[in-house]
This record gives sequence, C-alpha cells and structure tokens, in this order.
Amino acid sequence: MRIGVLTGGGDCPGLNAVIRAAVLRGTREWGHEFVGYLDGWKGPLENQSRELTVDEVRGILAEGGTILGSSRTNPDSDDGGMERVIGNVRAAGIDGLIAIGGDDTLGVARQLTEQGLGVVGVPKTIDNDLGATDYTFGFDTAVNIVMEALDRLRTTGASHHRALVVEVMGRHAGWIALHSGMAGGADLILVPEREFDPGEVCAHVDACFEAGVAPLIVASEGAVPKQGSEVTLTEGTDAFGNVRLGGIGGWLADRIGEVTGRETRSVVLGHLQRGGTPTAFDRVLATRLGYRAIEAANEGEWGMMTTLRGTAIELAPLADALDESKTVPADRLVEAEFGYPA
Repeated sequence: MRIGVLTGGGDCPGLNAVIRAAVLRGTREWGHEFVGYLDGWKGPLENQSRELTVDEVRGILAEGGTILGSSRTNPDSDDGGMERVIGNVRAAGIDGLIAIGGDDTLGVARQLTEQGLGVVGVPKTIDNDLGATDYTFGFDTAVNIVMEALDRLRTTGASHHRALVVEVMGRHAGWIALHSGMAGGADLILVPEREFDPGEVCAHVDACFEAGVAPLIVASEGAVPKQGSEVTLTEGTDAFGNVRLGGIGGWLADRIGEVTGRETRSVVLGHLQRGGTPTAFDRVLATRLGYRAIEAANEGEWGMMTTLRGTAIELAPLADALDESKTVPADRLVEAEFGYPA
C-alpha cells in the first residue's frame, strides 16, 4: 500500500511520535510506502508532499512540532477543494490517508471518507476536548508547562504582594486550566463551562490577601464573565470559522486592580503551551496511537479514529469525536475548589 500522512491545525507535542510510529511499523511489518503531505490539508489540496522513509523519521520521537508542517487550510471552503484533494491523492497512487489533527482536521477527514476517500484519524489537541477518547496527546505536555509556570509565578507574586492572572489555552473546554490549576495550587480556576462573576473574583482576591496569600488565578482563554462575552484579539475568523480568542487575562487583571486597589498583573502563556519536547506520557500515547492507526489503514478500517479508553488503544468512528465536544463536568470543578485558601 501507499499511504499519505498529514498533520493539521495547531501544532502539538507528540505529532512526530505518531508519524514515526506509523512509518516504522507500516514499512517494517507490511512493506508499505509513505508520502507526507505538507502543511495540513494544504498538502493534498495543492499537491505538496515529500516521501517518508524510515531514515526520514529516525530520531524525531522527542522533537516538538511536526516535520510535515501544519496549517488551518480547509478544502471545503475552497470551491471544488474537496474534489481536488481526492483527485490529487488518487493521481499520486495513494490508497488512503492518516490524518492527525483536532476537530477541524478530522471533520475534513470525515467528509472525505463519506465521499469515498479512505482516511484514518488520529486525535490531536492540547485542549483535550475531542469526544470518544479519554485523553489526547499534547495535553499532558501543555499541563506540565503551565504547572511549571504557575510554580514560578507563585514565588514572584508572593514576593511583591501582587495578584497574578494566568491566561491559558482552552477555547470551549477548560481542561488545561483545570488540571494545571489543580497541580499548581491556583487560588481560582476560570473555565468556559461556567461563567464567572467578576465581583466574586475580586472579593476572593481580597480574601486571599487578608489570609496572607498572594492570589494566583488561572483563566482559560474562553472563560466568560456573567452578562459578558468572549474576549477576542482580532475580528474575523479562520478558514474553519473559529474566532481568535485571547485577552481575558488582561481584562480581568485590570478589573481586579480597579475594584480592589491591589496590584494585579496578567501573564499569557500562549504558544509556550504548544511548543517543545513532549512528556513521556505524550510520547508513549502518540506512539501507541500511530501504531494502531497504520494497523487500521492496513486492514482498510477507513472512517475510524484511534482512541485511548482506559489504558487500551481502540478504534471509534470519526463521527464520535466530532458530534459532541468533551467539556469539563460540574463535579470536576467542585473537586478543584476544595483547595482554595479563602
């Protein structure tokens, strides 16, 4: 078989581990050939690719990012784009694709499968918000990066008696904020799943200072104040219709400073959460997902995606990952609140 591989959407630690696992197993066990499409769906749309051999993937396990590049190209937004992808892939003698990405990338994979092109999906997002899988690779790395930042910010905040608001990624799901906030002992965790009252946040900040604690607040970029709306950095949307969120940390820090009179700073971790080498957990998870993805392709199980359920790697229909996002349930938020000092 001749199999195409692509990585789409935001980059994420562990992408290279998936590519490596699929190529190594597919080549050595079944003698398959691999083509790497460049920059997500832009590759098959514009016929940009490179050969992927065992030599090409040797040594990339620990590398962050993706050797294939990525983009948010959406063939469905281009007139005739889906047909062009299918035509280019078939003209190259490709039997099927392994698409590694989040809901946007896998949404295109689902449409292509429905139109007759075989695709196996591998779920990827640091937000951990894809359904049908317990965890996505990249999430653990992102949480650890945020946790380390919180540990460092805690000491500088205490030294200067100031409140700190740390903005982390999380468009519609607050998993990064929840896990990193719990691990870093945050004094408040604000997530998209529950609107927050700015007045209550300010009262909590005052209570923390009165208890001798310089408060540390973790806020998802998609967190929304009551009677308010999402904070965005720019107007417009990307090719998949997503607005560019960001700025809630600065907005909240200004509000806290105005209401309480306490010095308050905001820190936006941004793409630091995506970059760098993956953790051991993410390396292992990504490797196992890639290993199972090439097995599914070899067996012609198109229209499926690899998933982690418990400790087992299984397959699920692409639709299961896309029909409903996995958001933070209320009971998990309650668990996080027990450690608040005030």
